[in-house]
Amino acid sequence: MEQRHLGRTGLRVSRLGLGTLTWGRDTDENDAADLLKTFWEAGGTLVDTADVYGDGEAEYVLGRLIEGLVPRRDLVVATKAGSVPDPDRRFDGSRGHLLGALDASLARLGTDYVDIWQVHAFDHATPLDETLQALDIAVSSGRARYVGVSNFCGWQLAKAATWQLAAPGTRARLAGTQMEYSLLQRGIEREVLPAALDLGIGLLPSSPLGRGVLTGKYRHAIPPDSRGASDLAPFVEPYLDDAAGRIVDAVATAADGLAATPLQVALAWVRDRPGVAAPIVGARTAQQLTAVLSVEALSLPEEICRALDDVSAPVHRYPDDDWSTL
Repeated sequence: MEQRHLGRTGLRVSRLGLGTLTWGRDTDENDAADLLKTFWEAGGTLVDTADVYGDGEAEYVLGRLIEGLVPRRDLVVATKAGSVPDPDRRFDGSRGHLLGALDASLARLGTDYVDIWQVHAFDHATPLDETLQALDIAVSSGRARYVGVSNFCGWQLAKAATWQLAAPGTRARLAGTQMEYSLLQRGIEREVLPAALDLGIGLLPSSPLGRGVLTGKYRHAIPPDSRGASDLAPFVEPYLDDAAGRIVDAVATAADGLAATPLQVALAWVRDRPGVAAPIVGARTAQQLTAVLSVEALSLPEEICRALDDVSAPVHRYPDDDWSTL
C-alpha cells in the first residue's frame, strides 16, 4: 500500500487507515485479529482507536494483538482522548484529564508510546492553551510521537495550529486532524480543509463511505443486518434522503462504467482529495476489509472526479467565494 506523509511532518502512514470503533463491542478479539492481520499483510500501517471505543476495550484488544500478531514497529498507532461519559460535559480538554487518559491508554495498549495522539473534540470549558499544553507534554515526555486534533471546526483548528507554530521547538505542531469527510459530507471544505492545507496539517477522514450509505446497500431497502436496521439507525438516517440518493446513484453509475464497485469509487474519491493523508475505514469481517483494500488498484479518471464533484457539491457562497462579484 502506498505511504503518505501526514501533513507537513516526517511521519509516513498507509493511505488507508484501519478503524477500531466496534472492537471490543461488536467485533470480538478473533475477528479483530483477522482484520489486523489482513490489513498488515496488505501493507497497511495506520490503526486508529480512541479511549472511549468500547469503553476502552478497543485499546485492550489492539494491545493484546500488538507483538503477538503484528510487530509494534510495523504499526502507526493513533488514539484519542477527551470524550467523557458525562451528559453535562461531553468533552474534557483539561490538562489533567488528557494526560491521565493518555497514561490509561498506554496501559491498555501495552506500549510506551503512541505514534499519534489526538484531542477528540474541542472543549469550550477549558482554555485552549491548557489543552494544547497537554499535547506538548505528551511529546516532550516521549509518550506521543506526533499529535493532532479531531472534530475541530475551521477557526478552532486554525487557532490551535497557529498557537503551536508560534513557538517552534517548544510546542508540538499539529500533524493531523480527523474529520468526517465523504461525497455525502463535504462540510469541511468550507473552512477546515483550507486551514489544514495552509497550515500543513494532514486530514484523516472518518466515515469516508458516508456511514455505509455510499456502498449502495441502502439504494432500494434497508438490509436487516445493516447499521440502518440496528440501534445505529439514527447515525445512518441523515444520509438516506433524496439528495443523498442522487449522489449514491451517480457513484453507482460511475462504478458500472469503471467495472468497479460503488465502495471503491466512493473511497477512491475521498482518498485522493487534496490534503487527505488516509481515510479511516472500518469493517466487520476480513472479507469486507479485503473488498475495501482492493481500492488500492483504482485511480478515478479526471472526468469521473469532476462528475462526482458536481453532483455532490455543497453550497458555499459568501464569504467563501470571491464576494466582490456577488
